[in-house]
Parts: sequence; structure tokens; C-alpha cells
Amino acid sequence: MSVAVNGIAHIQMTVNNIEACMPFWEKLCHFLEMKTLIKNETTLYCIGSRTGILIREAPQDKKHVAFDQDTSGLHHFCFRVRAREDIDAIYAFIESELDASFIHGPEAGDHFAPGYYSILFEDPDGIRVEFNYVPGRGHFGDEGRLGPAGEGPSDTYGEKGI
Repeated sequence: MSVAVNGIAHIQMTVNNIEACMPFWEKLCHFLEMKTLIKNETTLYCIGSRTGILIREAPQDKKHVAFDQDTSGLHHFCFRVRAREDIDAIYAFIESELDASFIHGPEAGDHFAPGYYSILFEDPDGIRVEFNYVPGRGHFGDEGRLGPAGEGPSDTYGEKGI
């Protein structure tokens, strides 16, 4: 027996700079049609759009540890959007309204999946967030690796794709 999950219910992140991260995440979540459920001096939890984002302040004795995507733990997480134009709209919002560091603006990534289009940026604590659009069924579609005529699983992965 197997179970097909219904997405990710929420993502919880611990941040060092709550003063910068809280307004960043609340503004972004509200743009994504999420609503604030919990907000106090150390915690923000927004829900909607079939997920939740929770940030909480790191304990004082652990604030000296900076986020490092190359150590064990989160590398980045990625929201999937319904249309390619959504990527452009989110990029325009982040560029004009938030203090984000872009790794890359809107770009094609066909080396990851047919029609892949994405942005990648960092929040004020350096946590990487991606938004992507993949048309149709992606890797499960006719042209996808796991589709009926696909090549099957890849044995490579990296910046150049799969």
C-alpha cells in the first residue's frame, strides 16, 4: 500500500533577524493570498493558498549561527504556481516591495523539466526560496522523464539540471 500526500501543509523556519524577517514574510505571504493566523514578538504564521509559512525567532544563545544551505538541513524550498505569468508578477512584487537578494530573476530551466520557469531569491536571513512554473504534468507528462515515453530516472543532478 502507498499513500499520495496532498502537498506540504506548512513550512516552519527559525530566523535570527526577526525584525527584518517578519515584515518580509508577512508581506510576501499576504501577496500570495495567505492570511496571518499568529503574530507576536517572536512568531509569525500565515496560512492559505494550500500551505502555511511559520517563522520563529531563534533563541538568543543560538543567534550567532548563520543559515548555511550547504550544511545539513534545508537547502531551499520551492512554491509551484499555476501560470508562467505568475512568476513574472511575483518577481515584480519582490523586486519592488521586499528586501530580497535575487540569485536569479525569471529564467527558463528546461534542463530541469520541460517548460520550467522560475525565480530564486534569499530572505533577509539568507534562506533561499524559489517559485516555479512547469506546464502540464511536468516529468509525468508525455515529454517528461517519468512519462510514458520518458527516459526514466536520471543519475545526475546539479546546476546544469538533470
